[in-house]
Amino acid sequence: MSTLDATLTPDVPAADPSARRRMLPVLFLGVFMAALDAAVVAPAVPALKAAFGLDNRQVGLVTIVFSLCSLSATALMANLSDRFGRRTIYLLDIAGFALGSLVIAQASSFGAVLVGRAIQGLCAGGITPTASAVVGDAFPPKERGKVLGLIGATFGMAFLVGPLLASAVLLVASWPWIFLLNLPVAALVFTLGLKALPGKTVRSGQAPFDAAGVVVLATTLACLMLGINRALDLQLGRTLWPYLLGVAALGVPLLVLVERRAAQPIVPMRLFTRLALQRTWLLCVGAGFGMGSIIFISSIAVAAFGVTTQKAGLLLIPLVLASAGGSMGFGRVQHRVGARVVLLSGFGALFLGASLLGGLTPTWVSFFVSTMLVGLGVGIVVGGTLRTMVLDEVDAAERSAAQALVNIFIAIGNLLVVATLSVVADGSGGGAAGLTRAYLVAAAVMAVMLVLSSTIRRRAA
Repeated sequence: MSTLDATLTPDVPAADPSARRRMLPVLFLGVFMAALDAAVVAPAVPALKAAFGLDNRQVGLVTIVFSLCSLSATALMANLSDRFGRRTIYLLDIAGFALGSLVIAQASSFGAVLVGRAIQGLCAGGITPTASAVVGDAFPPKERGKVLGLIGATFGMAFLVGPLLASAVLLVASWPWIFLLNLPVAALVFTLGLKALPGKTVRSGQAPFDAAGVVVLATTLACLMLGINRALDLQLGRTLWPYLLGVAALGVPLLVLVERRAAQPIVPMRLFTRLALQRTWLLCVGAGFGMGSIIFISSIAVAAFGVTTQKAGLLLIPLVLASAGGSMGFGRVQHRVGARVVLLSGFGALFLGASLLGGLTPTWVSFFVSTMLVGLGVGIVVGGTLRTMVLDEVDAAERSAAQALVNIFIAIGNLLVVATLSVVADGSGGGAAGLTRAYLVAAAVMAVMLVLSSTIRRRAA
């Protein structure tokens, strides 16, 4: 048994409603903190460029390093939570995230900032999957959709509050304080989590740790992410990306080979043998594609309406509010209406929103209607439904690994949409015309997701 789990509170009974209520603030605050730190970076970019003399290419590493480490660590942290207990890994991730924030705030060089972002990313990769696994362990099936929907809504709230909070901090203090704000939040989550989160007795004689699987998975995901980014000529030039994507392609069969031989694989191959889960992984990619499609919406406002770049972000507030409402609202009804209805509603809203952005001459009315539809759809499909579907298809020993795969496939969808829409927009001449054509492509992808969602069995929640 791990030190934290062995010396502190005993296991919290999963059937105890009061115990579950004590867990919720710990889970929500932890996920919110990790999501918030992704949202506050954009307002801090000009300050970082001025503080360290960076250009746009260099400052982009702040996001790339965080995303790369987060994606690579997701399956690892999930496996560790199975071995050492949810509470231990969740709280260590919270503490590590705070440490990374402190490293950034105290950085005297840009290299130190990147080290801090790497630490943050490694720990953020474990926070959401572990929190989702705790929900699967502690909550009955009829409550999981609602709780996971609320957790999903925290992302929308973070992206609404984050830029405003960071901007307010920069008005009264220097940029390090944006990251120092994580410290009291982390301290509160850690303190509450010691008593609220259930411990776990770790079985003796566990199989050896799957180090080979960790290395192959991390390398494959890193090459996939960097390859897609380099294909957009963001960092290492136009000639390197085919090699990176080639390594990623070779990594997939190698991962299958390694994981089939592992006694306790970090990515159990049985999670890919069931038809329901295969479909869910594709829907996760589609959900990530839909979520990432919001990246160019503010650019449409700039190109079509002449809005300044400083004010364009404010036009997304209705989108974020619709996203939070969709996540919370549909999470509450999911158990009654079923996952099929929820996903058809979510991808349907995304299809309509993207179609409006791509098919009509932009007006303020059509712009806000379409962005709110996109936000509503994102909130629904990236809320708790897909995570609940996965929890219902796997046993207790597979929960954390399965939740990690949800994160990974959503992240892959995010990477694909940026590459796809960028290529279509630039290839169509850029500007408002190119961007609207790109959203027609997004609408086509959402139509495919609608068809796939229609194959889910009725009331499969």
